[in-house]
Amino acid sequence: MRYGKLKMEQLPKLIRLALAEDIGKGDLTSILLLPKNARGVAQLTAKEAGVIAGLATAAEVFWQVDASLSVKLLVHDGDQVKKGTVLATIKGRVRPILAAERTALNILQHLSGIATYTWGYVKELAGTGVVLLDTRKTLPGMRRLEKYATLVGGAKNHRMGLYDSVLIKSNHLTAVGSIREALLRARGSSKRIEIEVKTLAQFKEALQVGASVIMLDNMNLLILKKAVALRNSFFPDAKLEASGGIRLSNIRDVAKTGVDYISCGAITHSAPALDINLQLKSVSFK
Repeated sequence: MRYGKLKMEQLPKLIRLALAEDIGKGDLTSILLLPKNARGVAQLTAKEAGVIAGLATAAEVFWQVDASLSVKLLVHDGDQVKKGTVLATIKGRVRPILAAERTALNILQHLSGIATYTWGYVKELAGTGVVLLDTRKTLPGMRRLEKYATLVGGAKNHRMGLYDSVLIKSNHLTAVGSIREALLRARGSSKRIEIEVKTLAQFKEALQVGASVIMLDNMNLLILKKAVALRNSFFPDAKLEASGGIRLSNIRDVAKTGVDYISCGAITHSAPALDINLQLKSVSFK
């Protein structure tokens, strides 16, 4: 499985904030129960099958708590693992291991859940040539991580934010007044320009004005097929993106209409966490 490397300058800051939220002034339980010099070995283990994402990020969590911890990654992001697979081992002082545990697991479970859920959608598209896109429906502060996880799962990133491409939506059309006027104004940008339409009439207008990428929002299969036929007959270079109401149960049918892309918010906002745990395997008080 191929995917892009995670590049995120904000990651250390995000981890610091997450650790501060969880640890605060200190892990009271571990401080009371464990001597400072207690050392141990812990394992991260997948409790169910899935696609792993965020393992290096989890390692960074442990290192931020204690840079002397030894973290050995036994699988890679993008690997499909079976239940019971040991993902990593952590060696060093037990107090920092336990202090970092929850934050590391929260990130790893969440991102692996997104990658696994995304992979399920990608499998449904096999052989259709349709590309699955993610959306901006992400948790605040977690967007780059979550979009990284969709890449690991086999999807492609749509725009990262409002700043890196133009997407004209219904509220923009209400404010501007027409599809034609909106597209004419947007042509001053050097960024990718896309427009969302909700009816076949709007779609025809967008084609006539020369839209290069058109999002077909919440259209049924019959309307999607009509839109594809119109595109193929008169504007074959235009790219079509189906969006809205996309589920595992219908994504293949949507793909078979002939669209180029399918965008799906569910792969980030509705992905269940992958069950992963951390277990101490040995503790030494010497």
